[in-house]
Amino acid sequence: MSATTIAAPRITTTTGSLLGSGVVATVLASGATAVVAAAGDAAGIGLEVGGAPIPVLGFATATAFFSVIGLVLAVVLRRFARHPRSTFVRSTVVLTVLSLVPDVVVDATSATKVLLMLTHLVAAAIVIPAVARRLGA
Repeated sequence: MSATTIAAPRITTTTGSLLGSGVVATVLASGATAVVAAAGDAAGIGLEVGGAPIPVLGFATATAFFSVIGLVLAVVLRRFARHPRSTFVRSTVVLTVLSLVPDVVVDATSATKVLLMLTHLVAAAIVIPAVARRLGA
């Protein structure tokens, strides 16, 4: 009599690889948003909101801050969600859309509002897929 064993598939996405990918994506997104802001500024789009200037490095700092929050969300979802990847993607897409609301209503020129929204979309386009790839389906 012989027994057949079937090995369970190994999930190789460790928290370390999730954090590593997330940190790399955060750095890239922070740099990208700073470049977009600097390009907008060089093109004559004001970086003033409510009369106060936003420094180019402020874009990178805000991107890093909120990307780390997204990374924490991914770690929590990996642990507790039944489908962490799809939950993460859906949640972060909704949060990205919600992040555009203040840009629409802020006291700034139309061009500045578009530039602000563009930076949010650039950051999301870099961070969300990079982190989602490291989450289980």
